Amino acid sequence: MIKKQLEILTSQYTALYDLIIPKDHMLRRINEEIDFSMIEDELINKYCLDNGRNAIPPMRLIRYLILKETYILSDVDVVERSMYDMSFKFFLGLAPEDPVINPSTLTKFRKLRLKDTDILTKLVNLSVGYAIKRNVIKTGTIIVDSTHSKSRYNLKSQREILVDSSKNLRKAIYRIDEGHKEKMPEKTTSGMYEDQIGYASKLVEFVKNEENLLLSPAVKEALNYLEEVIIDNKEHLQYSADADARIGHKTADTAFFGYKTHLALTPERIITAYAVTSGEKHDGKELPGLIQLTEENGIKVDAVVGDAAYSESGNILMAKERNIKLVAKLSETITHSPNKNSTRFLFNKDAGMYVCQAGHMSIRKTSSGKKKREKTGTAAVISYFFDVEKCKVCPHKEGCYKEGAVTKSFSVTLTSRLHTAQKEFQETEEFKLYSKQRYKIEAKNSELKHRHGYGVASSRGLFGMTLQGAFTILQ
Repeated sequence: MIKKQLEILTSQYTALYDLIIPKDHMLRRINEEIDFSMIEDELINKYCLDNGRNAIPPMRLIRYLILKETYILSDVDVVERSMYDMSFKFFLGLAPEDPVINPSTLTKFRKLRLKDTDILTKLVNLSVGYAIKRNVIKTGTIIVDSTHSKSRYNLKSQREILVDSSKNLRKAIYRIDEGHKEKMPEKTTSGMYEDQIGYASKLVEFVKNEENLLLSPAVKEALNYLEEVIIDNKEHLQYSADADARIGHKTADTAFFGYKTHLALTPERIITAYAVTSGEKHDGKELPGLIQLTEENGIKVDAVVGDAAYSESGNILMAKERNIKLVAKLSETITHSPNKNSTRFLFNKDAGMYVCQAGHMSIRKTSSGKKKREKTGTAAVISYFFDVEKCKVCPHKEGCYKEGAVTKSFSVTLTSRLHTAQKEFQETEEFKLYSKQRYKIEAKNSELKHRHGYGVASSRGLFGMTLQGAFTILQ
């Protein structure tokens, strides 16, 4: 059972808050100026209002999570600090002498109560609504970009998986009898994958011949896991404890393993919409959703400022139909004619290469018909080639890689005159004036990462990253 509102504090000690917490303290201002009622209404549907034991008010748990992301604390640390920090207790709606929750309550709340709700979108709506109410937002312009966050769990190569699995098996054996160190196969130090799988196979064979070791459940479990790794390694190119994270590329030479957060920002630096995807996703594909969320928040979009990733054909057509000025320079490669395999390959504008659905980037490209195209306006074709050795063992190779092929390429046909109006627009002074505002979202991305710790995911999974994004943006 849950009561809809937090109880009114009647403690004789609440006057301490007025003495200790300054009037301009951030947490006091949030309490006084932001209306959380829409969030509470959404959460109430997850609880029973008239049956069972009293539950902790859900808005109090939301406030715990706000504190957690604002001050970059773990569940344990945010609860511990709430025991003695009066500003925390005031923000949580607790009397100075009130007890705090058990940290495990926050974990359960995230998993059981926040999923399948519209809470995260509404959290961002709060700051936008506050800005509109105060007449802070003056125009219908939004600036769009993405920022990447690394997974807190490292991506492991096949060799690293074998190393870890072998190490776990050895540790299980050492707990029983360290004397086996002298009997076991000699570890490889070459760093070569082939040598590591050879060593792992010898280790498995050794343990199977030691019947006394097989009596240990821990050894048997580690042995079974290593055997499975050896059998499956050709199918599984990558592994991470964060199953939703993917490889993304910032340039042709630099990559990250994690997520992308796609943002829409007003010139007044108010974030109006966000979307979290895995790291390999293309920025331009998220634009229609960002515009829709922004308009649902009460802002009629009339101009979008972004980089070349947002100038693909679909976005230009959408902007024209909705009478929105698209301030994004054309990139020939991402405005190519539709291709039946275009869902399998996405263009990375930073690297100037295509990335396949497995996250592998093309290693070279060739062009044909370019000179003729410049003279006649006919189409040119660019072909992007991938590392065929990776294609041979790729889990997505069916329908993509033909068995026995010595090369794997993806070709795109460039359009010649489809974007004449957009080309003319990007030469105007109006376009250049709009473009000067792009630095604002780059500064916001830097703030999110360096001031609020958004450069690394605080938990695993897409939902966890989305949750982190919502509470970080609310700040």
